[in-house]
Amino acid sequence: MLHLHDKIQETCAFIRQHTKQTPRVGIILGTGLGGLVDDIDVEATLEYADIPNFLSSTATGHAGRLVIGTLAGVPIMAMEGRFHFYEGYSLQDITLPVRVFKELGAELLIVSNACGGLNPYYQNGDIMVIEDQMNLMGGNPLIGINDDRLGPRFPDMCEPYSHEWIERTMNVAHREGLYPHKGVFVAVAGPCLETRAEYRFLRSAGADVVGMSTVPETIVAIHCGLKVVGLSVITDMCLPDAIEPANVAEIIATANAAEPRLRAIVRGVVSELSS
Repeated sequence: MLHLHDKIQETCAFIRQHTKQTPRVGIILGTGLGGLVDDIDVEATLEYADIPNFLSSTATGHAGRLVIGTLAGVPIMAMEGRFHFYEGYSLQDITLPVRVFKELGAELLIVSNACGGLNPYYQNGDIMVIEDQMNLMGGNPLIGINDDRLGPRFPDMCEPYSHEWIERTMNVAHREGLYPHKGVFVAVAGPCLETRAEYRFLRSAGADVVGMSTVPETIVAIHCGLKVVGLSVITDMCLPDAIEPANVAEIIATANAAEPRLRAIVRGVVSELSS
């Protein structure tokens, strides 16, 4: 981890050349939430390829841009597309943007994802506010010599997703006439989807949904002192006794159909900081 500090400073110096504002919120837009940029009063848009130490996003539907501006009157930075472990990147490099958000002044991270539903009471298109998480990715972005400038050696994970912000998020959703679930997100490395036996195991372990992202970013956010709100869109049901082959086009279509509801929640959560 000792190499990260200089990378963070280099990346922040570049971004500061394109904005004079201090972001209060960093947002990672997962599959189906890219349209949130339409709600942003944009000051600058930076291609990942132009930002020092940012990676290339190769995932389907991820544009690969950092959008700087205001949302609901609050200064924000939004990643229009994220990086994944399955793309061949290290977990430390994947999560560097989270540290950049913190260094630039953010206090809250909002992270979204598309996921598979394990809880039989969920349905395609449902939204879940992440209440807790499990890391089954086979790695951790904090492995290595700790840099105390970035965070503590042993960050406490008893509250990876802020209890206060979970309740505020639920209140925002209810005001919009939306009733998301609250549940546990488990992250696996991917990119292959799970077997029926694996789905049974994950459900028996207490997971409500499964995906291939979010957990590394949340670990790093806690390490560097950010509060986190996590939002999942259930794009396919992973019930082992009623499993069907995954259809990527249908998964993306389901995520896109849920986008207006997810956007309304994110706008409302961000607006909480303007009061």
